[in-house]
Amino acid sequence: MRTSLNNIARIEVHLLGSQKPTDALLFEARLLLDDCLQVEASAQKQVYSMVRQYSRKQLKQEIEAAHEQLFSQPEHLSFKQKITRLFFKS
Repeated sequence: MRTSLNNIARIEVHLLGSQKPTDALLFEARLLLDDCLQVEASAQKQVYSMVRQYSRKQLKQEIEAAHEQLFSQPEHLSFKQKITRLFFKS
């Protein structure tokens, strides 16, 4: 179990690029020699990618909700007009 946690930590440091160049080179060599480590690193990389995609989707939804609130509710009409004037000056 401890080896697994250590591998996760090593993979994370490698994927985030926060290693010294010599440590990164050593890790790359380990990846070449250890098929299990390759699979674990690939899986962890995929998980990070999925988390980033989910976070972007959540942020986009929050931005769209703020946009909807600011540009559709009557109490924000003056704000909407000011913004519109900034982009559509004649």
